[in-house]
Amino acid sequence: MVEVAEREGMAGADPARLVAEVEALGARLARAREAIGRVIFGQQAVIEQSLVTLLSGGHVLLVGVPGLGKTKLVETLGVVLGLDARRVQFTPDLMPADILGSEVLEEDAHGRRSFRFLRGPVFCQLLMADEINRASPRTQSALLQAMQERRVAVGGEIHALPAPFHVLATQNPIEQEGTYPLPEAQLDRFLLEVEVPYPDEAAERAMLLATTGAREAQPVQAMTGPELIAAQALIRRIPVGEQVLDAILRLVRGARPEVSGLEAVRRHLAWGPGPRAAQALMLATRARAVLDGRLAPSVDDVAALAEPVLRHRMALTFTARADGVRIADVIETLKGQIG
Repeated sequence: MVEVAEREGMAGADPARLVAEVEALGARLARAREAIGRVIFGQQAVIEQSLVTLLSGGHVLLVGVPGLGKTKLVETLGVVLGLDARRVQFTPDLMPADILGSEVLEEDAHGRRSFRFLRGPVFCQLLMADEINRASPRTQSALLQAMQERRVAVGGEIHALPAPFHVLATQNPIEQEGTYPLPEAQLDRFLLEVEVPYPDEAAERAMLLATTGAREAQPVQAMTGPELIAAQALIRRIPVGEQVLDAILRLVRGARPEVSGLEAVRRHLAWGPGPRAAQALMLATRARAVLDGRLAPSVDDVAALAEPVLRHRMALTFTARADGVRIADVIETLKGQIG
């Protein structure tokens, strides 16, 4: 089987060394997952998809009703991965300067005046944008450059953000009064949209026993920021088979109503995913394989990540919504085309 990695100029890499590095990373990630699992109960899929996003170097949108531990998850990820984490509560009156920072005029002891830039909370490694859809479009757009370019422009000056830099945003899917839906351009910046469900009964029982006693479990650090950066670089070196590449292309291109061969897609979708969705799948499948202790991704990884990668990158037509069609139904149809 011809590997995509060979065409990318990595055929000369030492396979044995790559295998050893991947296995070592898998061991570190296993410790990280265990540390997160001591604090977050019954959300294994959410934990996995969040780690996949961070390993891929992307941002994640967590969607779920209040009280399911979204904020706790972000705080725990910051501690376990050794990242500088900060939280911004998005409200309708939040301004871009409240996130990015602003310039202030200062006067020294000699009466000389100058501007000094005061950094906002975006200058961190893990930014939690809590209830991001409550802020105005002007404030939401302040994150666009930061999410895509890892830098911000204030007062004509470019300021680089720390590395690594990730945005983990939360959104309440039920209470929509006084909210501003995220524009498609910003939604596309999120590598995955992760749905946070209710925990099952066993997990909720364990949660009650662990969080209402005299002592509550605290997260412990299992990785560091430089180790995460190295892991992100390693993920990009993992080879991807032609079968997986073909599955990604069939899935993404098949979701575009203009060129799709599926009647359900042409009839129900107003627009489909762009190339960024295929890029997200290429990276995310590699990360998921390493999390699962495997050295290369499979078509099963593509199928497992299809919904969190695609559902925020496509839109139903008005007629489809009126008929009760869901994005998940269309994605299931698409997954049937990749085996």
